[in-house]
Amino acid sequence: MAYVRVGGVGLHYVETGEGDPLVLVHGSWNDHRSWQAAIEADVRASFRVVAYDRRGHGESEAVPGQGTRRQDEDDLAGLIEGLGIAPAHVAGNSFGASIALGLAARRPELLRSLVAHEPPLVGVAADDPAAAAQLRSAGTAIEAVLEHLRRGHDTEGARLFVEEVAMGPGAWDALPEAVQDRFVRHAQTWRDEQEDPEWGALDLDALADCRVPVLLSGGTESPAWFAPLLDRLAAALPRARRHTFEGAGHIPHMTHPREYAELVTRFAGGA
Repeated sequence: MAYVRVGGVGLHYVETGEGDPLVLVHGSWNDHRSWQAAIEADVRASFRVVAYDRRGHGESEAVPGQGTRRQDEDDLAGLIEGLGIAPAHVAGNSFGASIALGLAARRPELLRSLVAHEPPLVGVAADDPAAAAQLRSAGTAIEAVLEHLRRGHDTEGARLFVEEVAMGPGAWDALPEAVQDRFVRHAQTWRDEQEDPEWGALDLDALADCRVPVLLSGGTESPAWFAPLLDRLAAALPRARRHTFEGAGHIPHMTHPREYAELVTRFAGGA
């Protein structure tokens, strides 16, 4: 197994392909394996692909005590610098997209391009009337998930998150058993992320200084509150573009891997 040591934490990663570096940042409840279908579909034909496990996920080390998204941003920066691949193309999904955008606001020189799918940066759109009611509903569901996890009911919490927050009714039973197991395994890590008071915030003024090309994507089957949030991010970024995955939801790299791979390859290749 390949590891890079960043800030005292061992981060596991896998690498495949040749060409310009592309770093994949997975979302919550999962690990680097969530990217496998997109890598095979065929991102690796065009890039040197690095998919890593974020701290507390997969084969990477976990650190005791309350974690923060800023630590994840520093991990991503350390990975890019430690492997000597700056500036790198970066693609992030969900919380991984939040991490990538957070790094773009702080250290844009490390990025060559960025593809961010549905970052749950709820603080960005909290004052948007179109999003407020939907965000309140999502917040109620998230609190119910957290209550399950505080009681140690990780499977119940994972199911509730998938069906009430991320993917919709019936989605849990449609997931392969191995994916369900990964959700349950990472339930308490997600709880730790949620207990960081800054998990959903982003400095839009700092983000406006990011001059790298950014593609913000969403899915037609995802919760509606992502749309106004992506609008706010697009307005803040000088070189932002938008894309909508028709018929897809929160994890298009898993459900629509070929379409996702083609999008990333086309966008990053032209950056």
